[in-house]
Amino acid sequence: MVNNNIFKSGVRIFRPNEINMIIKQIPKVENKDKFEAMLYTGCRYNELQWLYKHQEAFTGETILMPSFKPKAKHKERYIRLNSNGKRAVTYFLRSKHNLPSRDGWNANIRRWCCDAGVTNEGASSKSTRKTWESWLMTMYPDKYPLIFLSQGHTDKVSMDYYLMLPFNDQDKQDMRFYTDGWI
Repeated sequence: MVNNNIFKSGVRIFRPNEINMIIKQIPKVENKDKFEAMLYTGCRYNELQWLYKHQEAFTGETILMPSFKPKAKHKERYIRLNSNGKRAVTYFLRSKHNLPSRDGWNANIRRWCCDAGVTNEGASSKSTRKTWESWLMTMYPDKYPLIFLSQGHTDKVSMDYYLMLPFNDQDKQDMRFYTDGWI
């Protein structure tokens, strides 16, 4: 049997059909909103927690995100959003509560994977970020500088981790639903 799972550095990267199945299994609307905000922004976990407390950083079009890494080349970045991302962030910011503890969120993701019939091996709060950047690099390979700047990566990190992933033609077709309008 062929293993269709994708991992980078031990972190699970989801295929579009898996994301769709996972979202359908999330029982609370507020948690769906949080999951989709994590996906469509490609934010790190602590960045999305920060955004909830600093909602003015969301302009309705982009997010102005400060760097939380002392050695970062750029002290802030603009996170580009397509219409799905704008909707997801708007809904997330209407949530009654911020993201839970990282351990709690990781347990939620693993449970939702199991409920959806998707392997939860390597699934964590990092999975949505790695999934999003992987999809963007797959769909817009000629726009990689915009992608890595939006994600807060160097070009080397983006090239090493997010190119040459084994997405098939169906994955690429399904990614359009999620990524259209990002550029």
